[in-house]
Amino acid sequence: MHISIIGAGLGGLALARVLHIHGIVATIYEGDASPTARTQGGMLDIHHNNGQLALQAAGLFEKFLALVHPGGQQTRVLDQHGAVLLDEPDDGTGGRPEVRRGELRQLLIDSLPAATIQWGKKLTAVRSLGASRHELAFADGTTTTTELLVGADGAWSKVRPLVSNAKAEYFGTSYIETYLYDADRRHLVTAKAVGGGSLFAVAPGKGIQAHREPDGSLHAYIALRRPAAYFAAIDFFDRGAAMTQIASEFADWSPALTALVTAGDTAPVLRSLHTLPIDHAWSRVPGVTLIGDAAHLMPPSGEGANLALFDGAELAMAIVGHGGEVEAALGVHERAMFARSQAEAVEAVKIQDVLFGSRSPAALLEFFAHPHA
Repeated sequence: MHISIIGAGLGGLALARVLHIHGIVATIYEGDASPTARTQGGMLDIHHNNGQLALQAAGLFEKFLALVHPGGQQTRVLDQHGAVLLDEPDDGTGGRPEVRRGELRQLLIDSLPAATIQWGKKLTAVRSLGASRHELAFADGTTTTTELLVGADGAWSKVRPLVSNAKAEYFGTSYIETYLYDADRRHLVTAKAVGGGSLFAVAPGKGIQAHREPDGSLHAYIALRRPAAYFAAIDFFDRGAAMTQIASEFADWSPALTALVTAGDTAPVLRSLHTLPIDHAWSRVPGVTLIGDAAHLMPPSGEGANLALFDGAELAMAIVGHGGEVEAALGVHERAMFARSQAEAVEAVKIQDVLFGSRSPAALLEFFAHPHA
């Protein structure tokens, strides 16, 4: 069977890797020209109950541990004036070690035969040929056919329309991404505020969140609950004007925090949050399925990358376990994925309200005190 995976993100790579170690060949088609064609985001906390299980299934757990950022699980909560409300150190027992997304992705890439990933293959169209087969057309003018098509191609999936009419919709919140480099030397006060791991400084409708990365840089996401039109009116190509506008939303906040807005070493990048319906599901369509954000796009909660990894590994194991009965395997995979992704999507919406709802930051402190309540 010719298995085609669209997208060389964590989910698609995990799927290909677990299939590979069980002797099943798959091809990943990725639109990027190379693994380094664009940045891969910041730190990820990989959870013991899903992401780590996927890496174990992939035979990569020990190599994953070598990538862990010691101290990265430290969590700090500050109020808008910079007062420390919570400071939880990383004692190594948290079960959610932090790694760089790019390094984890490269680990998965390196674990696959070189021919597995076809770079520079941007999918432009899919056509059903019947009998579970599909024709894939790429931007470079080439086509191929496949007997099993897996959409691991994220929020704007080209594969999703084969199984669902659902479209990603704006969630009502956007993040502005910034970096401060060499922070301990150049931005010491802000570096101390962030600490060794994650910072949350949140209030109703807004917040400043940051991670310390292993190289000493601070990677921040400035959150605002505003209509899409608010951000559309900002010219993010005019770096100074854009950051002045965003900083005005935090005019009475501590300079140690607002430096993450005003002193950024890179151009600000707008990350508008989009989601699929919480109960997104579809009826079985022969020869095609989805994993990761293509299947269950939800607000940031720390689970997105973990769910993608787990989806990929679980789909691979379903295919392996059903011994050639691929449609049965896909049915098992989808039923289990629908249940877990819907539960996680409900929690993700709750977490966004914990962060930026009317009771912030008190609600966040309560969440950390009773995370499973």
